[in-house]
Amino acid sequence: MKEKIQRFGRFLSGMVMPNIGAFIAWGLITAMFIPTGWIPNESLAVLVDPMIKYLLPLLIGYTGGRVIYGARGGVVGAIATIGVIIGADVPMFMGAMIMGPVSALVMKKLDGLWNDKVPGGFEMLVNNFSAGIFGGAMSILGYLGIGPVAEAINRAMGSGVGWLVEHNLLPLTSLLVEPAKVLFLNNAINHGVFTPLGAQQAAEVGRSIFFMIESNPGPGLGLLLAYMIFGKGSSKTSASGAAIIHFFGGIHEIYFPYVLMNPILILAMIGGGVSGVFTINLLGGGLIGAAAPGSIMAEMIMTPRGAHVANILGIVIACAVTFVLASLLMKLFVKEEGDLEGSTEMMKAMKAESKGLATPPSAKERTLSGAVKKIVFACDAGMGSSAMGATKLRNKLAAAGLSDAEVVHSSVDEIPSDADVIVCHTQLAERAGTSCPDAYLVTITDFMNAPEYNTLIEKMKG
Repeated sequence: MKEKIQRFGRFLSGMVMPNIGAFIAWGLITAMFIPTGWIPNESLAVLVDPMIKYLLPLLIGYTGGRVIYGARGGVVGAIATIGVIIGADVPMFMGAMIMGPVSALVMKKLDGLWNDKVPGGFEMLVNNFSAGIFGGAMSILGYLGIGPVAEAINRAMGSGVGWLVEHNLLPLTSLLVEPAKVLFLNNAINHGVFTPLGAQQAAEVGRSIFFMIESNPGPGLGLLLAYMIFGKGSSKTSASGAAIIHFFGGIHEIYFPYVLMNPILILAMIGGGVSGVFTINLLGGGLIGAAAPGSIMAEMIMTPRGAHVANILGIVIACAVTFVLASLLMKLFVKEEGDLEGSTEMMKAMKAESKGLATPPSAKERTLSGAVKKIVFACDAGMGSSAMGATKLRNKLAAAGLSDAEVVHSSVDEIPSDADVIVCHTQLAERAGTSCPDAYLVTITDFMNAPEYNTLIEKMKG
């Protein structure tokens, strides 16, 4: 059951995360140009409704289809999604998440029926018309049947959430969210559930608390501050650097080992999360769009006019409550220095499991030859740990006089074909090798302090 939930969560987040930039663009345009925005502009505000009603669901439908069946599945998924969009009066994020992957899956099955039966020279004709005919049929089905059903479900979910808000029960979501984050279901919850709900609510009222339930950096900062003051050994000395990366860089994964090291501290995280959501909800705070990554800078950029006090207090109070609870728990229950290194390894194993990789696959041995022009850091989503590691290696290369080599980061499934070197976590080696088989592969276990960086630099010099 746990594995099925993880797979479903990964799939949901996989449809939304690649399109976070579009959500942010819509959020910024909304925050700036609507009548209650920072610089109201009637002409530019007309972009808001088409983006949330058409652009964002179509991107989700295309991405969901592409995950199932490549570009062909993406096109069919987008065609099917437009029917759901037209057939409903509310933004059809849920309908897109259904129609995109389902249409692509059926198209894939249909192609399998006649792939070996098409006469030579007619492949393109059959492929184009089969996609057009089936996509059109799914679009009509979405318009007549699935759109109204999805709209009814969407409204029911909205009513349920409204009930939680009305009865001040929304803070209780932290009872699930905070433990789920440490179990690496954070992306599934935030981008698969809260982002679509938040976008719909923001379109109606100009802001949404859903964008801050998971992304609030306050609880993580409070935990790391407690380790900075009351921790011992390596956990104490490393907490300050982790706090900077977490709070300003938005990489929440950096604090997960500190919770796994002393699991009782999850109570402090829950307490901070509940207090933060309660404060933001009470004061009417929220964001205009998704804060990705969840750094204080992203939170402030996506805060609409009039909500800064509420959002800042929500972050500060969440941090303070977590700090107090974590400090008390550490004094009462943590008598010895935790095994940070062991917890980090546990975290990596859990992350690999959450991504569907139980054991590290062996990397192919390749030879590094010729000048290195492009180095690609790859992680699962191409947004968090790979961006952090790319910056680290870029600085090392500059210090070694090798700044001519371009260092970029990407999703492990979308590595540029002109990559000379790929750097990725050991758990992703097999996928990286499949994605770009001709590149030299470097596998690491620690994006911040990998000895493989120096080894790679020496090989590039030699």
